[in-house]
Amino acid sequence: MGNFHTEKPWRPPSLILEADPPLHTRTRAVLSRVLSSTALRRLRATFEERAAALAGELLERGRFDAIADCAEAFPLAVFPDAVGLTAEGRENLPVYGNAVFNADGPPNALFLSAMEDAARVGPWILAQCRREALAPGGLGADVYASVDAGEIDEAEAALLVRSLLSAGLDTTVHGIGNTLYCLANHPDQWAKLHAQPTLARAAFEEALRFESPVQAFFRTTTRAVTVDGVTLEPEEKVLAFFAAANRDPREWDAPDRFDVTRRVARNVAFGAGIHFCVGAMLARLEAEIVLTALARRIATIEPTGRPQRLLNNALRGLTSLPVAVSA
Repeated sequence: MGNFHTEKPWRPPSLILEADPPLHTRTRAVLSRVLSSTALRRLRATFEERAAALAGELLERGRFDAIADCAEAFPLAVFPDAVGLTAEGRENLPVYGNAVFNADGPPNALFLSAMEDAARVGPWILAQCRREALAPGGLGADVYASVDAGEIDEAEAALLVRSLLSAGLDTTVHGIGNTLYCLANHPDQWAKLHAQPTLARAAFEEALRFESPVQAFFRTTTRAVTVDGVTLEPEEKVLAFFAAANRDPREWDAPDRFDVTRRVARNVAFGAGIHFCVGAMLARLEAEIVLTALARRIATIEPTGRPQRLLNNALRGLTSLPVAVSA
């Protein structure tokens, strides 16, 4: 597995995921403020308006692909605007995100393809991270406001905006997609959600546990440590299986049962500790709003064809999920 401590990184290391205190403390503070639940409240009304329109359109169609037409369509409709990206070139975002997560793996065919994709769309991504490319009032502009406040410099701000673009779309898409997959295959759970749309957040959290979009994540030891009798030396790679923890029978009752009423605050789909996903609030906001809009209007949802699995070194999701819905 790639180790940025012992080889040249394929891109500049992240100031969030690939940094430790004190650098991590300073840069994470900026993104934590930009992506806090308080800061994101201004996005809710726009998100809800677009989610309602999408739900109405999908219900009118009756049959659609729950991934392309919903799980991908909604984040792509709201996330770039929230960040403040230009209208041109947004089709590069899913390509880049898929490449980022394929790069989190061994040098297999998926990894090599990811490097080609990253080289192709990388210049556009980097261009969008510049201050002058970002619309006023967006999340990207909020990051650069921290430069003006003296908290970070221009180069650090660009890398933080890149972190938004790297991790802010694909995981949300697959989180929503996996939730729809679970609900379509558990009609009794959709019935509960339809009867009580306020369960949308809980349904999303349970799907994160049940079908974790990020199956595993790599960390690097900072010192020698012994785990279950095995000693790891400094700067060795460690693979933590989030999905296994989220199905651990020592932690969960009936872990292989999907239940939208389950209390799932302890799931580790977003990680844990100081590297807990800094964009979790944004992902939760998008998912809760679109699932609520669907639950209010749609009485039933059922698969009408074979789902197609995504092939990715780090992510678990779908590329296609044909469904039929009724009012």
